Amino acid sequence: MFETAELREHKLSDVVFMGLRAAVGVIFIVHGYGKFGSEGFIGWMGSMGISPEFAMIIAAGELVPGILLIIGVVSRISAAILAAIMVGAIFVIKEAAALTGDGGVELDLVLLAACLVFVVMGPGRISLAAVISKLPRPIH
Repeated sequence: MFETAELREHKLSDVVFMGLRAAVGVIFIVHGYGKFGSEGFIGWMGSMGISPEFAMIIAAGELVPGILLIIGVVSRISAAILAAIMVGAIFVIKEAAALTGDGGVELDLVLLAACLVFVVMGPGRISLAAVISKLPRPIH
């Protein structure tokens, strides 16, 4: 079936990559949407000395790139924004206290790794960017 190690030539890898993009995008959309207007989130951020306006920027920074990641346009930039948010979540919010358990960063690390894959690989061939091939490749 596979005569070479070149998996990118097979349609299955394109579908799997699109599925990974969609899963990560949905996670960030749900997280970002839940933070809009959430007094608990705004209060919690305020208790850490972060202004309520910045809390809304974080919420939008999860929601909008999550949508763009799903449709596969400006994916590298969106994934870079989400990776930066994950680095902040790991080191600032959770202070990298533990890998598992209360305050664990295991999910954050998985999301960070997935976002870094999208930064390097782009959106893949099943994406709006692939359809609109006029966009420069680094922006995909």
